[in-house]
Amino acid sequence: MVCDKCGSNNVSIQVVNETHLKNKGRGCIYWLLIGWWLEIFLWLWLTIPRLLFLLFGGKRQKIVNKTYKVAVCQNCGYSKKIN
Repeated sequence: MVCDKCGSNNVSIQVVNETHLKNKGRGCIYWLLIGWWLEIFLWLWLTIPRLLFLLFGGKRQKIVNKTYKVAVCQNCGYSKKIN
């Protein structure tokens, strides 16, 4: 592989892994059928237990991993994504 910037053949290819947290929410059908009245009921009648559950309950998140390849020139430091 040849560097686009300096024309060198001293290019290494690396795999980069990016991770981030994604909130797991409810779907549209849930909120249309159940969620809107259930949330109101829980806040009106179960305020203290609801607050405790939101504070200490399980987190509704999942980890999302994305990997991609990057070519890095060892001479000039130029880098670009590769498909």
